[in-house]
Amino acid sequence: MLIRSLMEDDFEEVIKLGNDIHGKGYLTHTLLCDMFLRGIKNGIAAHAVAFENDKLIGFRLTYSAGNWETDSWCTPQNWNLDKNEVCYFKTNNVTPEMQGRGIGRKLLEYSIDAVKKQGAKAGVAHIWKESPNNSSVKYFSKAGARLIKEHSERWSWSNYDSSYECSTCGGNCECTACEMLLEF
Repeated sequence: MLIRSLMEDDFEEVIKLGNDIHGKGYLTHTLLCDMFLRGIKNGIAAHAVAFENDKLIGFRLTYSAGNWETDSWCTPQNWNLDKNEVCYFKTNNVTPEMQGRGIGRKLLEYSIDAVKKQGAKAGVAHIWKESPNNSSVKYFSKAGARLIKEHSERWSWSNYDSSYECSTCGGNCECTACEMLLEF
């Protein structure tokens, strides 16, 4: 397995995998271009991709500290850190057949190493509570993150984008985002 920084040549495969896992419209080329730029700081890229036999098997998108804005789904007053020292772990995806093999953890470690070099002291994420067997929250908790707050219907059409079709809800999303903070 090879883990390396995300490159623009990877975009098509990353968009396909993200949409296969989360639902149609989760990632677009325009969104990914914006996300890509948010992960670069001081010449260091925080995004990671995993390949096995030249096939994309996973990716992590991470915004650098200071390159993203908190919104109504964030409670920085509960972080006990300056929000400009906190990166944002946007999304982590591993192909279903490769899940449970530690790939997500390795992608997270790659991104943590990069954001630490960029100057971050922690990272926050909105973790998908309704993931199969609540695996996303378990994975992030096992990495050392703590729950800050639960946000219901974070990805609903009224809060996200009506072109997004949740893979779990089948259309309009009613899933809960667990705001979690991981300090390094």
